[in-house]
Amino acid sequence: MRIKKSIKQASWWTACLFSCLVGSKLAYAENSVMAITAQRNGNAEQVRIDFAQELTVLPQAFATRNPARIALDFPGIGSAVGMGRIAITQALVDSAIVAQSDERSRVVINLRQPASYRLDIQGKSLMVALEPLAGAPAASTSSAAAMTPGATPSNTVELASVKEASAVPVSGTASIGDIQFRRGTDGAGRVVVTLPGKHVSADVRQVGSNLLVDFSNVNLPERLRKKLDVTDFATPVQFITTTQSAGRVRMQITQQGSWEHTAYQTDTELVLEVRQLSQDAKKAAQKDAFTGEKLSLNFQSIDVRQVLQVIADFTNFNVVTSDSVSGTVTLRVQNVPWDQILDIIMRSKGLAMRKSGNVLWVAPKEEIAVKEKLEFESQITNEKIEPLRTQSFQLNYAKASDVAPQLMAGGSGAEGTVGRILSPRGSVIAEPRTNQLFVTDVAAKLDQVAQLIAKVDVSVRQVLIEARIVEASSDFAKNLGTKLGGMDRRAVQGGDGGSQLAGENRIAFGTNYANALGASGATSTMDASSNFVNMPAVGAGGFNAASFAVTLFSAASNRVLALELSALESDGRGKIVSSPRVIAYDKTKAIIEQGTEVPYQMATSSGATAVSFRKAVLKLDVTPQITPDGNISLELDVSKDSVGTITASGPSINTKHIKTQVLVDNGGTVVIGGIYTEDQQDTETKVPFFGDLPGVGVLFQNKTKKTTKSETLVFITPKLINEVVGAR
Repeated sequence: MRIKKSIKQASWWTACLFSCLVGSKLAYAENSVMAITAQRNGNAEQVRIDFAQELTVLPQAFATRNPARIALDFPGIGSAVGMGRIAITQALVDSAIVAQSDERSRVVINLRQPASYRLDIQGKSLMVALEPLAGAPAASTSSAAAMTPGATPSNTVELASVKEASAVPVSGTASIGDIQFRRGTDGAGRVVVTLPGKHVSADVRQVGSNLLVDFSNVNLPERLRKKLDVTDFATPVQFITTTQSAGRVRMQITQQGSWEHTAYQTDTELVLEVRQLSQDAKKAAQKDAFTGEKLSLNFQSIDVRQVLQVIADFTNFNVVTSDSVSGTVTLRVQNVPWDQILDIIMRSKGLAMRKSGNVLWVAPKEEIAVKEKLEFESQITNEKIEPLRTQSFQLNYAKASDVAPQLMAGGSGAEGTVGRILSPRGSVIAEPRTNQLFVTDVAAKLDQVAQLIAKVDVSVRQVLIEARIVEASSDFAKNLGTKLGGMDRRAVQGGDGGSQLAGENRIAFGTNYANALGASGATSTMDASSNFVNMPAVGAGGFNAASFAVTLFSAASNRVLALELSALESDGRGKIVSSPRVIAYDKTKAIIEQGTEVPYQMATSSGATAVSFRKAVLKLDVTPQITPDGNISLELDVSKDSVGTITASGPSINTKHIKTQVLVDNGGTVVIGGIYTEDQQDTETKVPFFGDLPGVGVLFQNKTKKTTKSETLVFITPKLINEVVGAR
């Protein structure tokens, strides 16, 4: 009896699986391609595709120009003509190819030259009407007539036809007419492209978050070569960018959020609609993310338990079914992932599933919910009566006083304290001297505490932050001045003012008035009141200006004329580099500073004065944060203060300060800020009228030119300390 029963069950399961496979094949082969023929009607040609049953909708179609082909997709339709090449001896049509997959059949019509097409359903046949494009070279009818019926064209003839078709221009200089954007009533973005003719086809595809549309063998006017910002229309479409390259026009449509698109062409207009996905569509897309192996089933009123057994046999899973699972189900699915089939059965029958290893437990949702609730309540009850244990945990890196509050943190709920690691009966003691935790709780909670400490008590990564503050300055000064004077020395040499003494005129040189006059024999001194012009050059850098003097002394007239020229030019450059460094824990602030504290008088509330201090220091205040990808985020506060000029109220403070946040690569250097100043001064002092005279005017002038430049740059270089140590 047992043997007969086993044979009977095996026969029943074999029949079920056979009916599934046969049913799926029959369901797939309800309609199929029966024959493909072609005929000529005047200048036009027709390709006739016969089917076993009538078509309800037109197939999805697209055409290419190089090579010239028309592809027709028939979802859910098989092929009775086999898979291969079908030769057709016509002027436009070269051959046809039928390809078949599990989900669809594709018919590819190979053309001898580009042609426009029109689809029409006539009973059980699909008629493809073909007309040659204007401006395209006609196919050689002699070569078509020379071919024997049923013969396959040679590779040479096929390659020649492809080359000939690829060289066909699109009716002269065909250009896209216009590109418009509109907002639909449902909030969808509509892109309308006006094409030069109905023969122009577009290749629409989605690449990432963008939608790309390619138009072949057309031109794009200059007025349309731009980027359109359509954000203000409140549609998923953000930008539309159209470009021209190598005889091809590409349109890139950039969207945001979750979206779907549709595209259709009517005569010379291509319309693309991009709309936001609804919540139902988003949920459906998420639920369709099934990865199981595809399965085909065809059952009429089969028991749910038997369907689950079929799925278990197919997936090699162990299925445990509750006694309360009952009812029947009718299934007819073709190439659907098994986990999706199981999900559909679960939702349609109000069932739920729990997985443990390779065992699936299937039961009604209410039954699973009740059992899980009982288990949870039993766990809570056990925690209340289970004996407590005390365990010590040695912490290596974290502080026990910091970890203890985290174990006790939480709020109060209906079942006691919730949102914390320890149970309501648990307690923890932090011992700071030995850095240990003493935890008292049930065994399950102690295991959770051990897992938490293993993740928390880890070494914190450290960062070495080096700042370089570079102060560069340069100054240039140029000064040019003159002194011009004269004296009547007759009273000094003797005689009255109107007499003349015998002698000779003399000229003498020197570095200033004094030695020039002494060398001339006139005198060794000259009164300041004797200077006609007194505008000498001013010293700079602790040095006096260089001077040159010349005197003219007339012994006959006993008179002196003296001239002194002075000039000075200075050029200085300086650089100060300050480089504070500090090591800090991840997410921990570190401060380093160096400088002086400047005292100053400060009034108190009693009216007396007290001495206070203000810092004039070089300071680096930084908080590093290591990102998951290995970069370092820095919160920086860098300052460099110095004592300035002394005033009656006390010394002033020269301040250079920057505060910012920056993300830097590990070991990289970045300039976080800089200040550049340039001060130019040009001063000219002269005697009116005389200073403007050509040539001799320089004797009555004093010119000063001064330029001062300074620049301050702050560089930051962070490095992970473990990589720095490993590099040594």
